[in-house]
Amino acid sequence: MPKAKSKIQITNRRASYDYEFLETYDAGIVLVGTEIKSLRLGKASLADAFCYFVNGELYVKGMNISTYFWGSWNGHEPARDRKLLLTKRELRHLQQAVKQKGLTIVAVRAYIAENGYAKLRIALAKGKKEFDKRQTIKEKDMRREIERG
Repeated sequence: MPKAKSKIQITNRRASYDYEFLETYDAGIVLVGTEIKSLRLGKASLADAFCYFVNGELYVKGMNISTYFWGSWNGHEPARDRKLLLTKRELRHLQQAVKQKGLTIVAVRAYIAENGYAKLRIALAKGKKEFDKRQTIKEKDMRREIERG
């Protein structure tokens, strides 16, 4: 029986400002100890989180999951690198894409899926130039003005 959908969503708002997203993927996260409990409480941060490959496996670096406050038994290291779970086809595609100059993989959003598993939305991204960032700010302001009416 599926569990109730969690409202916990940790986002990396800076990523959409600094990068243009080309493709997005939902990856599972390999967690240990009390990391899932802290994640369910929303005690995580994706600031400066990015992904890299080691021996054909994808890892996320810079994702901080705070230690669980209720107990220290089988605790975890908050800033460790965590393995991401994707299909072989997706991993091969991302590894080929990252070899191109200017493309990277950034963590966009961490959440708990309907089945209770922790997921991380990652994006294949291209860095924005300064004028692209200014254009994004202008578009946001225009949308805000239109909504206000």
